[in-house]
Amino acid sequence: MSMRLQGKTALVTGATSNIGRAIAEAFAREGAYVAVSGRSAERGEEVVEGIRARGGRAEFTQADLDGSAAASRTLAQEATRVLGGRIDILVNNAGIYPSTTTALTEEKTFDQVYAVNVKAPFFLTAAVAPAMVEAGGGAIINLGSWIARLGIPSALYSSTKGAVETLTRAWAAEFGPQGVRVNAISPGVVLALAPGESHPAEIMMKGTPAGRMGTPDEIADAAVYLAGDDSSFVHGIVLDVDGGRTTAAVIAN
Repeated sequence: MSMRLQGKTALVTGATSNIGRAIAEAFAREGAYVAVSGRSAERGEEVVEGIRARGGRAEFTQADLDGSAAASRTLAQEATRVLGGRIDILVNNAGIYPSTTTALTEEKTFDQVYAVNVKAPFFLTAAVAPAMVEAGGGAIINLGSWIARLGIPSALYSSTKGAVETLTRAWAAEFGPQGVRVNAISPGVVLALAPGESHPAEIMMKGTPAGRMGTPDEIADAAVYLAGDDSSFVHGIVLDVDGGRTTAAVIAN
């Protein structure tokens, strides 16, 4: 075990399932003390218990990141408290995916998706980054998406992830000179499937170099890299972990 995050503290939002859970578990394996954040206390405690059973350190911090500045500030304060006074790493992972088309999107849905996917990480970063600067540094990792750059008929969600990727570059410029590195991960189609299980989303990875969907653990590995000292010279990037979905096409012979 490399323990690349030994002595670090981390807050991971949306950490009770899928990518967020895998990141929280990977951080704990690498030695970080992790605040597992999410809406469901039952699922959150399950994640924490699993981490502790494997010798890691974690606490559950319940939060409904509805986009209000108050909700983001409250999470920042509570996570700082349970982690012993500081947050070294912030992962803005929580988000929602609306199942709707442009013409059928209601204003209430539009506002909700932007609130959760853009406003919540904006105000959480605003609450956490200054404390990182004061403490001497830190790392912030945002979760983007491959569909922010390769268009599919999902305009609302795609646009929120485009905003997150733009925020990543702007925050790198704002906080980088003060010791806080800000980067993003852009996952491809990622699902945890049981052996032999299939999913309709698999078709979206046809014609890619990988030729398959990704796993949450593969995204978590990238997050560990961006959170640790191995990426000390990396600022403002969007790291594509998408099986080549946005960069290469495999042409069948």
